[in-house]
Amino acid sequence: MKCALTLALATCLLVGAAGCSDSASTVVPENTKLIQQAKDAVYPALVRIHVVTTQAGEGRMRKLQAAGSGAIISPDGYVITNHHVAGRAERLVCRLADRQEIDAVLVGTDPMCDIAVLKLKLDQLKDKSKPLPVAYFGDSDKVQVGETAMAMGSPAGLSQSVTVGVISNTEMILPWGGMEMEGEPVGMLVRWIGHDAVIYHGNSGGPLVNLKGQIIGINEIGVATMGGAIPSNLAKCVALQLIESKGHRVARSWTGLESQPMLKSDKGATGVLVASVVKDSPADKAGLQSGDVVTEFDGKAVKVTVAEELPLFNQLVLGQPVGKAVKVVYRRGKDTKTTQLTTAARERAIGRDEEIKSWGMTAMDLTLFSSLELQRSGKDGVLVESVRPSGPCSEARPAIVPGDVIVEVNGQKVKDLDELRKLSREITKDSTQRVETLIGYERGVKKLLTVVRIGKEAEKNEPSQARKAWLGVSTQVLTKDLAKALNLTDKPGGVRITQVLPGTNAQEAKLQVGDIILAVDGEDVTAKQVEDEEVFPTMIRKRKIDNDADLAIVRDGKPIKVTVKLQAPPTPANELKVYKNDEFEFTARDLAFLDKTDKKLDVKTQGVLIDRVEGAGWAALAGMAIGDVLLSVDGQGVADIEALKKMLDEAKAKKPQRMVFVVKRGIHTLFLELAPAWE
Repeated sequence: MKCALTLALATCLLVGAAGCSDSASTVVPENTKLIQQAKDAVYPALVRIHVVTTQAGEGRMRKLQAAGSGAIISPDGYVITNHHVAGRAERLVCRLADRQEIDAVLVGTDPMCDIAVLKLKLDQLKDKSKPLPVAYFGDSDKVQVGETAMAMGSPAGLSQSVTVGVISNTEMILPWGGMEMEGEPVGMLVRWIGHDAVIYHGNSGGPLVNLKGQIIGINEIGVATMGGAIPSNLAKCVALQLIESKGHRVARSWTGLESQPMLKSDKGATGVLVASVVKDSPADKAGLQSGDVVTEFDGKAVKVTVAEELPLFNQLVLGQPVGKAVKVVYRRGKDTKTTQLTTAARERAIGRDEEIKSWGMTAMDLTLFSSLELQRSGKDGVLVESVRPSGPCSEARPAIVPGDVIVEVNGQKVKDLDELRKLSREITKDSTQRVETLIGYERGVKKLLTVVRIGKEAEKNEPSQARKAWLGVSTQVLTKDLAKALNLTDKPGGVRITQVLPGTNAQEAKLQVGDIILAVDGEDVTAKQVEDEEVFPTMIRKRKIDNDADLAIVRDGKPIKVTVKLQAPPTPANELKVYKNDEFEFTARDLAFLDKTDKKLDVKTQGVLIDRVEGAGWAALAGMAIGDVLLSVDGQGVADIEALKKMLDEAKAKKPQRMVFVVKRGIHTLFLELAPAWE
């Protein structure tokens, strides 16, 4: 495919000399030198790409970590890779062949050909005077079956690697029609170069290289033992447009013409069969109909008798300049006709999904294609992609479900996501509670109404409990069997101390694990069964804080009396301050006294307890877990929730590239590096 654009700065992609070996090569010892030379030409330009990407699910945009491969294709730091590696990236970190790790930004992406272009942040290079290594493109049209080829990349996120095989197929297609990416049919334009050089997850976006050290493909798929690479000529053309075009996107034309190979019953017939024509499309306005056979398009003869030839016709059609008047010659029955159609701009197949937190959903704008698929007359409205269980949309009656199209909010028309966000802000701006809102939406041909309580979920404030007397010990019931084993069968009941909490009056009174408490102030402890575990704590709570309690105890088989001053209980966990951070997506609370004792922390330990970690947030990606004790942020100790909130508010204002959270997890201390993509 020849690139549709002639670009003034084409030299930014240092394309190598075209051509491949005329004779088929095999991997035999005499090729070792050529393989080494080819490896040396491309390997330094390999890039391992660490990605934090997003995916809609259960009403929120979930963050995922992934790894892929790429190659530097220009001296100013452009990197080519796959769309499915980096096209939805929130953060990109590239590891170069010399092991430097630097950030990158997404320049542009094309899901239809599964190509994306990144730009390295060259100011982060250690030696800015040293030129970047660059890989050169070869001519994929000259690749032949049987040639030796090398797949380069980072399988499974490992260090840059090289595998060797042969070209198995230069016109590989998927017999079931290819695959979809962002709603785009990838196989519509791509015929993969098949090869048997081993590739694995993580090789995606890495180069397929010939023995001249030229990129002849971008690895994308694996089918059984065969890999598939996007031909370099197509990949190069797409990359050029992503770099140079306005908006960093590939401009393609749309005709509304949907085609397929000629039927086998049409023996010897040439052309391409018109399967369908979209209503009101350029093809429809030009008079083309389902069943017509296009034999010439823009002056070029058309021949699509097998599926492998269809991508070439699609490249011809979609590669036309937008707004161009194209001559079309076609057959209808026995008659040959000529018409002219004017191409239109091809939009995205589907909108980009976004999270609307106040609704508990992810949604997207409608495009021409998605509205046509839904058989709607226009693009106004917002298409629901996913909803959060127990969120506002799912709790509505009737509930809003994926596939619904929201068209009205409180009687006001909704054109797109921007308008929906604006209306939502206006409705909830003065409220700390969710607001009942009348929603009009479409489900197929039905036009429905429901009430959605939109807004931020109200904070749950647990009522404070009345403070009653407390003894800083844990106990177990002295059951009949236990009393017999301890030679205490003459005792009417009691409890055994299992833990003396540090820093309490119980510790000061020298109570010990193993003490048997039989009575409090002369009142027998009547607990005899496991079910009686609350008998002793209830006896203590009936007494007054700061009063002395005389405990009748058996210690080492001997009766003794211990006097202990009862104290106020520590604040329970459900009454401590809680803080939810939306940027890093975790919830923490102040450390409770029992948190420290259960985790065997020093009672003087300062920090906060991680109470919740969203499974797809920045904190989770860094490895934070529920139950961690957060000790410090960027070297500054976290005294309590108020201190943590202040630190993270300051970070939000400064937007540092990375932050280090130190947590205690059991006996381990961990340094967690959080690297958010600040909005």
